[in-house]
Amino acid sequence: MKKKMMPRRRHHSRSYLISAISAFSAAALLLLALISFITPAPPDQTSLLNAALVRKELIDVEASRVPSHGSAGKGLWKSNLSKFYFGCSNSSMKFPSADEVTSSNRYLMIATSGGLNQQRTGITDAVVAARILNATLVVPKLDQKSFWKDASNFGEIFDVDWFISFLSNDVKIIKQVPRKGGKVMAFYNMRVPRKCTQRCYQNRVLPVLLKKHVVQLSKFDYRLANKLDTDLQKLRCRVNYHALKFTDSIIEMGKKLTQRMRDKSRLFIALHLRFEPDMLAFSGCYYGGGEKEKMELGAIRKRWKTLHTPNPQKERRHGKCPLTPEEVGLMLRALGFGKDVHIYVASGEVYGGEETLAPLKALFPNFHSKETLASKEELMPFTTFSSRMAALDFIVCDESDVFVTNNNGNMARMLAGRRRYFGHKRTIRPNAKKLNSLFMNRSNMTWEVFTSKVRTNQKGFMGEPNEVRPGRGEFHENPSTCICERSELQADPFIKRQSTSGGKSGKNNNNKVVGESTDDQFSDEEPDWSDSDYMENRILPQNERLLNGTELDYYLFTKSEDPELEDILSD
Repeated sequence: MKKKMMPRRRHHSRSYLISAISAFSAAALLLLALISFITPAPPDQTSLLNAALVRKELIDVEASRVPSHGSAGKGLWKSNLSKFYFGCSNSSMKFPSADEVTSSNRYLMIATSGGLNQQRTGITDAVVAARILNATLVVPKLDQKSFWKDASNFGEIFDVDWFISFLSNDVKIIKQVPRKGGKVMAFYNMRVPRKCTQRCYQNRVLPVLLKKHVVQLSKFDYRLANKLDTDLQKLRCRVNYHALKFTDSIIEMGKKLTQRMRDKSRLFIALHLRFEPDMLAFSGCYYGGGEKEKMELGAIRKRWKTLHTPNPQKERRHGKCPLTPEEVGLMLRALGFGKDVHIYVASGEVYGGEETLAPLKALFPNFHSKETLASKEELMPFTTFSSRMAALDFIVCDESDVFVTNNNGNMARMLAGRRRYFGHKRTIRPNAKKLNSLFMNRSNMTWEVFTSKVRTNQKGFMGEPNEVRPGRGEFHENPSTCICERSELQADPFIKRQSTSGGKSGKNNNNKVVGESTDDQFSDEEPDWSDSDYMENRILPQNERLLNGTELDYYLFTKSEDPELEDILSD
C-alpha cells in the first residue's frame, strides 16, 4: 500500500513546485513591466538633438530682444584723455649706475612662484631687491612644480640676453652662480615676508648675504612693498615694461594672432573670461546649475581646507562672483558695442563648455581664440607649455583696442598697468557689485533703462586716467609713479578738471609725474591695502570708509599662503 502511494506524493510535490515557480516568474515579469513603465527610456540621439535645438532657440530668442546695433563712438573704444598721459620711467640723476654700487661677493638668487603673470611680478621685484641689497642678481628661476606644471626656464619664455643688457646700468645680472675652487658656490635659502620694505630687506636679508655671500629667496611673489621711493618704482617699470621681452618665437606667434584679428576687424575687444571650474569653486558662487553644479564645484572646493563655507547670495551681492559669459556680453552690448564687434577670448576650460558660451556667442557671433585663429601645427610648439600659451594670450590682449577682464587676478592687473603705461588704452572691469542687482532684475525693466543703469554703474571702471588715486592699489596695476602728464593737459583747466574727477593728480609742472612720492612717506609699519591677489575682502579702518567704489574694489586681499590655493589663482 505504501509503495503505491509514494509516486503520487512525488507527483504532488513536483506539481506544487512548478506552480510556485510559475507564480514567482509571473510576479517577476509583472515587476519588470512596472519598472519599465515608470522608468523613462534612455535618451536617444534624436531627443538629445531636439533638447539642444530647444536650448538654442531660447538663447536666440533672448539675444533677439537685445538690439543688435551699437553706439560705440570713439570715446568708448578709446579714452578722450589718453593722449595727455604717457609712460616715463627714466632714472633721475641721483640714481647711480650699477658699477658704482654693486658690491663684490654678493649674489642674489630668486625662485619665483605661480603662473606666468605672478612670476612676472616676482622677476620685476627681484631686480629691485637686488638693487636695494647692492647685489648681483642671478637670472631668476621659474616655477616648474606648481599647479601649472610648465617646465620652461627663463630663457624659453623671455629674451634673457636683452633682459641682462637692458638693465646693465641698473643692476648687474648673470646667468649662473659663479664657481669658487672649481665648485658652484653654495647658497643659503630663505624667505622674506609679503610686502617687505626697503628697510626690511636691509635688516633681514643683507646680514645673511654678507655672511653667506649667496642667498636664494624662495616663493618670491609679492615680496616687495607696494610703495618705494621714486627711483626704485621707476626701476620696477623699466623691468616690467621694457626689459621683460618675450622670446622671438612667442612674439612672432603673438603678432600673427593679433594681425589675424586686425584682418577681420580694424578694432577688436580682448576678453579675459576667467570662468574656469577652479575659479568658480574658489569663489563659492552659484550659477543656477542645480545639484550637479553644487556637487561638482563643491568637490573642487574641498581641495582648500582654509576656505570658509560659502554663502553664494552674499558673495554675489558683494561683487565677488565672476560674471557669466552671458552677463559679460550683456554688459558690453549695454555699453554700446554692437553685434558686429569681433572678440578675442583668452580663457582656459570654461565651466559648462559650449552650453555656457552659447549666449555670449549669440550676442557676439564674431568670437575668436588662439585655437580658432591658428592651426594645430602653428600652436604645436606652445600647446604643452601653459606659460607659453598664456604669453600668446597676453600679447593679443595687450594689443587689443579694448581689454575686458572678468576678475582682478594677476593677468588682469599686469595688463591694466601695462595699458596705462603705454597710453591708457581702454581697460574695462565689470563693477560686479552694482551689476549684480541689475542682472537679477533685468526682466523687470526695458532695455533702455538697463543700458542707462549699466553705463552709470560702470563709471570709474572704464580705464580712464586717474580713476584710482595715485599711490592706491597694487603698483603693478596702477604704476602712477611712472605715468606723466603732457603739458597741454596742464594748460587747459577744463580738461584738467575732467581728468582728475576720479581722484587727485600730481603737481601741475610740465610733464610731471602723476602722484610722485617722497622717501619719508613710508615705513615698515605702514598698512598696505593693495594685495588683491586672492579675492578676499578685508575690513577697512573707519577712516578709509569714504573712498569711492572704484578704489574700494582695489582693497581685496588675503593673508593666506596656502600653496595650492595661490597656484590656482596665479593666472
